Amino acid sequence: MSEPYQPRIIITTAGFGEGHNSAANNLASALESEAEVEVVDPCDRGSPNLNQQLRRFYRFVTTHTPKLWSRIYKSTERHDFSKERFPLMRKPENILHDLLFSFSPDAIISTYPLYPYFLDRSFRRGASKVPVFTVITDSIEINAAWSKAPTDFWLVTDDLTKKKLVAKGLPAEKIIVTGFAVHPRFQTLTPLTSQVSCTPFKVLYFPTSKKPTVRKHLRAILDVPGNQTQVTVVLGRNVRKLYERAREIQEQYPGRVQIKGWTRKVPELLSSHHLTIGKAGGATVHEAIAAQCPMLISHLVPGQEQGNLDLLHDIGAGQLCDTEEQMTSAITQMLANDAREWRTMKDNLAASAMPCGSATAAQFILKQIRSES
Repeated sequence: MSEPYQPRIIITTAGFGEGHNSAANNLASALESEAEVEVVDPCDRGSPNLNQQLRRFYRFVTTHTPKLWSRIYKSTERHDFSKERFPLMRKPENILHDLLFSFSPDAIISTYPLYPYFLDRSFRRGASKVPVFTVITDSIEINAAWSKAPTDFWLVTDDLTKKKLVAKGLPAEKIIVTGFAVHPRFQTLTPLTSQVSCTPFKVLYFPTSKKPTVRKHLRAILDVPGNQTQVTVVLGRNVRKLYERAREIQEQYPGRVQIKGWTRKVPELLSSHHLTIGKAGGATVHEAIAAQCPMLISHLVPGQEQGNLDLLHDIGAGQLCDTEEQMTSAITQMLANDAREWRTMKDNLAASAMPCGSATAAQFILKQIRSES
């Protein structure tokens, strides 16, 4: 008996922020048993040196001058991406065009807003037309680059985002609520319940690369009255830059600080901690929601990340704390009266979490491909 046909799927991504790559790789994991998948970053493959420079610029501006990035981001609302006006994007567009012929996909998933415009031009240049699924990695406040993309379906993170897009004139039947494409492992994990002990109160902290804030934020967490907080700080790619500062705090608060560099255990860490603190990126916020882990936002890029914060507010599971005083106060309030506020946040998240986002998206996409064949 012959093996059942496995559809061929291209997933396009980009390295500007963690959300695009995270969603792309998680979708690939969810699809790999039922499809032949190629994950590609056309920007990196087409212009690797320039792409690295642009990524470094993006990280610097969003970390150190977020208001400047907000102006840049908002200016794209007025841009018509259907017209080929970016010489810098010519090589990435041609890379993707050539891949349509060499890989012969049955469908294309885009986790970055510009690629559907590239694909539309490729289809008009003679590439075989196949379904395009645009996976929006932001929430609620959606840039026009996403909403105007020439695509067959938009896959979104939540009902509020769908309502916003419908209000902009997008057809409701083309907007599919799947949840963010978090790693499939989230489905197998058991989060802390709202009834667990909060002594010690375990906080998972993801710092940005800004050196001065690491010690300030760690002290703000550890100085909560009662000395019941413990911190796991995940330094990631900033380990060389930030380790000595984190180590200094670890020595000042013996037995209360654990330092990690790069880790693949983020789902497990989120599921085993009471609270997470970090920037309002799409992947970070939605992973916290999937793990039912309340979140404090320590760094917000206005405009681009505002919708992720709004989603936390709407669920009743987090808030912005961009000063040390706000951070200490927020945790203190959470823990008052036998952690009543924290327990309410946990119950809110239990009712809202979608840990199966990548699997839901994968099954929808496969169903559409099969209906086309």
